[in-house]
Amino acid sequence: MLTVIGIPGSLRAGSYNRALLRAAVEVAPDDMQLQIADIRDIPLYDGDVEAAGIPSAVNVLKDAIAAADGILLATPEYNNSVPGVLKNALDWVSRPPADQARVLRDKPIALAGASMGGFGTVLAQHAWLPIIRALGLRPWTGGRLLVSRAQNLFDEDGRLRDAKTREGLERFLAGFGQFIAK
Repeated sequence: MLTVIGIPGSLRAGSYNRALLRAAVEVAPDDMQLQIADIRDIPLYDGDVEAAGIPSAVNVLKDAIAAADGILLATPEYNNSVPGVLKNALDWVSRPPADQARVLRDKPIALAGASMGGFGTVLAQHAWLPIIRALGLRPWTGGRLLVSRAQNLFDEDGRLRDAKTREGLERFLAGFGQFIAK
């Protein structure tokens, strides 16, 4: 059984990216267990805080990533780039540098994202690539999931109601699972 940790890039309870991860849990292949992480309690990175000790919320995320076979980032797109809260979480996860090999090095990662605009999260996903490279992660480039006009695809309870998007999500997860298994 493959374990994938899904990390939503928004703190908003009604986030379309969090909803996308919930839908991913529902449609994941039989050989994949997708767990959704929470980054709400991770503080802004501060070297003084790090010197006093890695916060427990960071250690929880680090351990979940280290135990997982792969990472799925569900990234919003803020100002044509990555969301600060998700970048901050990964900045923390990379600390201390000596721990990077245990947590991140060569870990398969896939990018997905939902937005209210017409281009999905293409610019945010592109902006993640140098960060992923710097962290030593192994990006899956065999598929792309860009969910545009998300407000029309999810119901008021955040459930994915669009069959075409659901089918695309199923294909995306199956492809990522094959990439992880290699």
